[in-house]
Amino acid sequence: MPALSPTMTEGNIATWKVKEGDSFAAGDVLLEIETDKASMDVEAQDDGILMKIMQGDGSKGVQVGVRIGVIAEPGDDISQLEIPADEKPAREAKKKTAAEEEEPKQATSSEQTGAQRQPRKSGEKAPPQKYPLYPSVAHLIKENGLDESAISEMTPTGPAGRLLKGDVLAYLGTVSPNRPEEIMKRFNHNAHLDLSNIKIAANQVAPKKTGKAATDEAPIVEERLVSLPVSLAAVIEAQTKVENTLGTFIPLSTFLERAAAVANDVLPLPSNYKPTTDELFNQVLGLDNVSPKASRGQYLPQIAALSPSTLTGVAPKPKAKVDIIDFLASSTKKTTPNLRKIPIRPGVSTGNNFFSLTVPKDEEKRAKVFLQRMKTVLESKPGNLIL
Repeated sequence: MPALSPTMTEGNIATWKVKEGDSFAAGDVLLEIETDKASMDVEAQDDGILMKIMQGDGSKGVQVGVRIGVIAEPGDDISQLEIPADEKPAREAKKKTAAEEEEPKQATSSEQTGAQRQPRKSGEKAPPQKYPLYPSVAHLIKENGLDESAISEMTPTGPAGRLLKGDVLAYLGTVSPNRPEEIMKRFNHNAHLDLSNIKIAANQVAPKKTGKAATDEAPIVEERLVSLPVSLAAVIEAQTKVENTLGTFIPLSTFLERAAAVANDVLPLPSNYKPTTDELFNQVLGLDNVSPKASRGQYLPQIAALSPSTLTGVAPKPKAKVDIIDFLASSTKKTTPNLRKIPIRPGVSTGNNFFSLTVPKDEEKRAKVFLQRMKTVLESKPGNLIL
């Protein structure tokens, strides 16, 4: 059982990630160990084969240093190998015998506490410590009554030469003197991200789908043509009145653009509209009925001129025939009215016009409201658009 922290004395085996007889490489996770503070993965330091699991999944209270598994070298035939005897029980028995041979010494509680806190003195000066010390380190030093000379003998293994709790415990003899250095090497090894075995994947071209699969991925949006006849007679009248009164000519396009802006304001929502998070929150609070649900549109209609016969169903009057002799003799006099010709955009009539929109099926009702508003604005009071 490895010690995953300087103060760890025992742990629980949550689960083995490698089974008996499986090979593993350096860096692979062998098992997951749980302590009273955290759950951590144990990685393999070298390649090998898991020969035998001594402490299975769910083992509780396994002491640090107790054998939990046996590992063989890569390429070994584990069927021909024998599991070596566990040396820890023999070492513990030897220590126990040596302790029994020593003459027991009676001491007071204060003397026993002092013996437990007897620091390990190496006699060598460590590199200069970096201050301030970590709060946990300063508390541990003060708790054990250590002075500045003792701190100068401790070897720091933390980042940027900082002193850690493990370094103090190693100096006091609570943990193995080499334990902080071993932990530092393992952390440095795990902190390095090895990208040498990563290869850039080749670009994969997705196969073209045909038939039903292609139809499902790209659904066809059903569109509707919404149209409405609109008369521009009132617009022409307002345009002429402004020009005669103020001497300013306002193009017909200005009337149409401003009418579209007015008609696009506060339109009803499409049938497939999805509410935002703010709107859903207002529904929970019951505030969705305070203001009507609407949004601004972005519609621009297509305009085409319509002949009177298209609207009324009455055939146009035939043109009067002109005698060729009179035409060549210039007997027919032309009378030109003394009126300024009003420029009209190509395809737009001074009378009835055909306003249309091509929209998705879900926006058909919304588009009809827009066209009806344009019709109302242009036919009722178009002068308000420029005043």
